[in-house]
Amino acid sequence: MLRAAINRMRFAGCLAAALLALCLPRVPVEAQPAADARFDALASLVEAKMKEYGVPGVALGVIAAGQPTSRGLGVTNVEDPLPVTAHTVFPIASISKTFAATAMMRLVEQGKVDLHAPVRTYIPEFKVRDDAVSRDVTVWHLLTHLGGWEGQVSGPERGGDTLRNFVATTLPDLMQVAPPGKAWSYNNAGFSIAGRVIEVVTGQPINLAIRDVVFRPLGLEHAGTTAGDFIVQRFAAGHLSVNGRIDLQRPFVPSTSVTAGGVGLCMTDLLAYAKFHMGDGTSAKGERVLRRESLEQMRTVQAHKQSTDDDIGLAWHIRQLGPVHTYGHGGTLAAHILLLEIVPERNFAIAILTNSDTGWRLIQDVEREALKSYLGATYAPNQGIAHRGLVETLPWAQPLAQQPDPAPYLGTYTRPRNTYVVRADGGRLVVQDKSNPNRITDWPVAFFGPDRLVIIDGPDRGQSIEFVRDEGGRVNWIRIVGRVAVRTQ
Repeated sequence: MLRAAINRMRFAGCLAAALLALCLPRVPVEAQPAADARFDALASLVEAKMKEYGVPGVALGVIAAGQPTSRGLGVTNVEDPLPVTAHTVFPIASISKTFAATAMMRLVEQGKVDLHAPVRTYIPEFKVRDDAVSRDVTVWHLLTHLGGWEGQVSGPERGGDTLRNFVATTLPDLMQVAPPGKAWSYNNAGFSIAGRVIEVVTGQPINLAIRDVVFRPLGLEHAGTTAGDFIVQRFAAGHLSVNGRIDLQRPFVPSTSVTAGGVGLCMTDLLAYAKFHMGDGTSAKGERVLRRESLEQMRTVQAHKQSTDDDIGLAWHIRQLGPVHTYGHGGTLAAHILLLEIVPERNFAIAILTNSDTGWRLIQDVEREALKSYLGATYAPNQGIAHRGLVETLPWAQPLAQQPDPAPYLGTYTRPRNTYVVRADGGRLVVQDKSNPNRITDWPVAFFGPDRLVIIDGPDRGQSIEFVRDEGGRVNWIRIVGRVAVRTQ
């Protein structure tokens, strides 16, 4: 699975940069309001990285000392180029999960949802393969990626019946890869179920519920959840970079799950949303939307992501970088890669929206420079970072001088559609991805921390892999691209 993800995100390099320069017209840069020197330097870095990685368009936004500044760079579409502006709509993919949690917290405050109530309180027919899990799992498990069932699944588009159909037909035989709460594993299915809870409680299809519960109260004028919403806006189309060629991805297909990844909006709206989450719970018009305590609860550590230095809140992914805590979420959908990160204690936020499958490389370079420039915050050596909805490489992972005994880790790990074999080869540890019988991939790896691996060679160099232990201390799962596979032998 990691190989497939990375292949979709391989940077184009010099050939792509040359192609981009040839095929794109020079377009004006959109800015609001006049930026300071740090923002100008950051925007210049974005332009350089766009050329380096072959990214056609980027929207960049920063809130510093409460002041939002944004800039559009490049174009929306290489075949019909329009300048990216502060109002260009991007599908924000898994950043949508924070919108789902925001909506859920509004329903909690209204007394309509209890986070620790079983899901069956709201969806009596809810069922996964494990009967005990079906009975006992709670709404809290949905919002923290701790349900334990296979999460990389979605249902077909059925209009207003999409989520109801997903719960009725896709979930009942879903494999349980871990007991609830025992092995953190990124779970799109859990957020789809959360969307169905919102539908049941509000009595509205999820598209209307998110509009009424989040978009309208916060004044997000360009936000939407359907292709129909997006088509009437200036829209950033996704692009694929393959062998130096930049192609438009056709067709664009929105996520079938609004709450797992279906929201789209512009940078202006995204910064307004970020500002709300760093505020006291009132909208820009001064109207109460959430209590400050509810926003803080979303940013409170709910669980630790084992074998990393990251934690999970209610949808927000939590990191400590030097003196500050960051709360972020990324997104990957239809050749768009995106990130929103807030630092409430410093009244700072950064958002980076790209319309290319290589955008993750730009994002990690720009994010790290922004945190350093504005906050003096940097990643520590061998800081074990975890999946936040977009691919990341470890910035400074140095293998341990004394590698641990590989014996406890050797074996086969499986999840639906994925099989991984961990073996020792000539004194070196190797993780083999056998998910595609026609393209078996070996990753040479080394430990850089307790139960933490880094790929040390090849095109996937710098990617992290984690082992997770059960309550008895036995290595029972391997986590790759944020998802766990369970040890079967």
